[in-house]
Amino acid sequence: MHGIRVLDLTTTILGPLASQTLGDLGADVIKIEPPIGDLNRQIGPAPAPGMAAFFANVNRNKRSVVLDLKKPAALEALMHMVKRADVFMHGMRPQAAARLGIDYASISALNPRIVYGWSSGYRADGPRAHLPAYDDIIQGECGLAGLVGRTTSAPGYIPTVIADKYTGQMLASAIGMALFDRERTGLGQEVHVPMFETMLSFLMVEHLWSKAFDGREGGEIGYPRLMSRHRRPYATRDGYISIMANTDAHWRALLAALDSPEAFDDPRFSTLEARARNFDAIYGYIADRIRLFDTAELRRRLDAGDVPAGAVNTLEDLLEDEYLSQTGFFHRYEQQAAGAMLTTAVSTSFSRTPASIRLAPPSLGQHTEEVLAEFGLSAEAVAMAMN
Repeated sequence: MHGIRVLDLTTTILGPLASQTLGDLGADVIKIEPPIGDLNRQIGPAPAPGMAAFFANVNRNKRSVVLDLKKPAALEALMHMVKRADVFMHGMRPQAAARLGIDYASISALNPRIVYGWSSGYRADGPRAHLPAYDDIIQGECGLAGLVGRTTSAPGYIPTVIADKYTGQMLASAIGMALFDRERTGLGQEVHVPMFETMLSFLMVEHLWSKAFDGREGGEIGYPRLMSRHRRPYATRDGYISIMANTDAHWRALLAALDSPEAFDDPRFSTLEARARNFDAIYGYIADRIRLFDTAELRRRLDAGDVPAGAVNTLEDLLEDEYLSQTGFFHRYEQQAAGAMLTTAVSTSFSRTPASIRLAPPSLGQHTEEVLAEFGLSAEAVAMAMN
């Protein structure tokens, strides 16, 4: 995406993760911030003012420009930038964007080639368009918290902002697709990714289940394997292990590793179709067998049988993981105010156009004068926009 200019007005996690993805792939991402900055600059440990951990991990490969868009000169400067940008991003509700004069109609009138990407809680053409939404709200509304409750004692949130992060990745992907279309047609377009519908589509891939046939097959909604009370890391004699047998070959090898090869002849376990009807029974059976083995010995047996298995790591374990060290997953860099920093490397590889980490997360307003001058604003206009 080298040569693509992105004006990024997003805050918190969803939008900044999307724009960071574009920046990792080479885009020039210009983060437009209010004078107080992105609120995430204040959340978490911070070795320097405005450089908290929550902010740093979703704002690399960006330049920061401070503009108070409630002031006419700052808004005029932004509109000047719009004329020479490729992508415009925000995470506001539609009525807020319209009040500021940065809705799609206003922006595209200045630049018909621009890709205007935004995300909010709900579809822009629906009755909930005006409502606020955050990750916890969407986890509840899309059914995710309820799914947690079907395998525990009560509904619960999973301990990561999955709605923000997944929707952010979908927004980055959709912007990329719109840019590809622009290469063919020369025209930009508006791209909106609603959190609620995006997460609901994500969950229904497996959980629509029998309702995929419009209810003709009867049965309940929800994939039974994922509802089993036994679907969790298995307790061994000295720890835990994750195992996922799928094919008949996997199951034969798993049961042999557990010194129970004869169990494969049980009609409940011998075919994929039968296992899909008896998840609780077979998971309970192997859970009892796994308790008899030490973790290291069982892992050796499973690896020898080519059965998918893995460690049950803590976050602390992963910082010292030998595999991640060998593959360079954690990236160390210097930030001008905060000093030594640690982040994750870009996980996707491209054989010809690799992603890269070129810029540390910017200090608030670090690049205001530099960027406004690049866009052709006069020294007087720059000064007025900054005041």
